[in-house]
Amino acid sequence: MEYPNLTEEGLLSFLGAEEIGAIVYRLAKEIRADYKTKNPILIGVLKGASLFLSDLVRALRIPLEMDFIQTSCYGKRDEPCSEVLILRDITSDIKGRDIIIVEDIIDRGHTARALIKYLGKKGPSSIKVCSLLVRDGNPHDLDVDYMGKSIGPGFVVGYGMDYKENYRELPGLYLMGPK
Repeated sequence: MEYPNLTEEGLLSFLGAEEIGAIVYRLAKEIRADYKTKNPILIGVLKGASLFLSDLVRALRIPLEMDFIQTSCYGKRDEPCSEVLILRDITSDIKGRDIIIVEDIIDRGHTARALIKYLGKKGPSSIKVCSLLVRDGNPHDLDVDYMGKSIGPGFVVGYGMDYKENYRELPGLYLMGPK
């Protein structure tokens, strides 16, 4: 598959597919150790975490269930808003179950905190958070139980993450230059 010259598009390589694979494998190993005798429900936050969740599920090799929730914090804006909207809810009954929220990136923690509160009202036994990327300076009141890699400033695209619905198809992660 051919990709445009990403440098000309203002994209700088951050993590290649092999590096992402190593992170996914490490996270799967950590989760597997904690859930080897359980049957957790992994809840992927659409749309950005869909590829990460798929790879993570394949790497886990434990009994599990999968579901999705869709939120909106960016939409087609450049900057996130403070209100987190639930656009599509989970379909699983999570009462009494162990759940893991799977995020692509945690910037300020608004979405993760909103989901912990929202899903917590449905009576799960436990809620943990797994994120591929966590922004440096992540608020200390948000525990990320399974963290892939910390990242400094910059807008990230690729591997399911987008900028106004573009660049999701890129196999690696890239930092966007100013638009």
